[in-house]
Amino acid sequence: MDLGQRILPAARNERDFDELLQRDDMNMMVLLETRIAQLPSQIKYAKKAGKKVFLHVDLIQGLKTDDAGMDFVCQRLKPDGVISTRTNVIHAAKKYKITAVQRLFLIDGHALNHNLSLIKKTQPDYIEVLPGLIPHMIKEVAENTRIPVIAGGLIRSSEHIEAALEAGATAVSTSKKSLW
Repeated sequence: MDLGQRILPAARNERDFDELLQRDDMNMMVLLETRIAQLPSQIKYAKKAGKKVFLHVDLIQGLKTDDAGMDFVCQRLKPDGVISTRTNVIHAAKKYKITAVQRLFLIDGHALNHNLSLIKKTQPDYIEVLPGLIPHMIKEVAENTRIPVIAGGLIRSSEHIEAALEAGATAVSTSKKSLW
């Protein structure tokens, strides 16, 4: 599955969101740290502008990511994708045929192995590896899972982007506007 762009801009606030709506070179965006009350209108405006919207559901204020919360997100909001560390969120997205991105934090070997075993069970569409500036780990995760990898977190330069892509990342997610 192709995301359609190599840089996934992550909007942290309303100003970022508005800027991404105006960009013709970006057909996809990630919404971070927004409020549940804003989501219906944000998704409506994004779709009207021809943008795909991925929601980082773990960071949405006022949203509980239990089964009822995910039913609301998937049935009512209908984003193009969801991002989460939680396996129940990944299962819900797949149930509703919404692109599922499971986040994997590279804390230590134990956490990596635990998360890889969870990923084998959930089979997300993508894995977001954080921090995304460890090229050999991006390659290892991609090779071990055979699932496309998105590099994210601590991406601060075009060199970080190049290294992640060269290591096998399908795309790089960043909230640093100068890299969009």
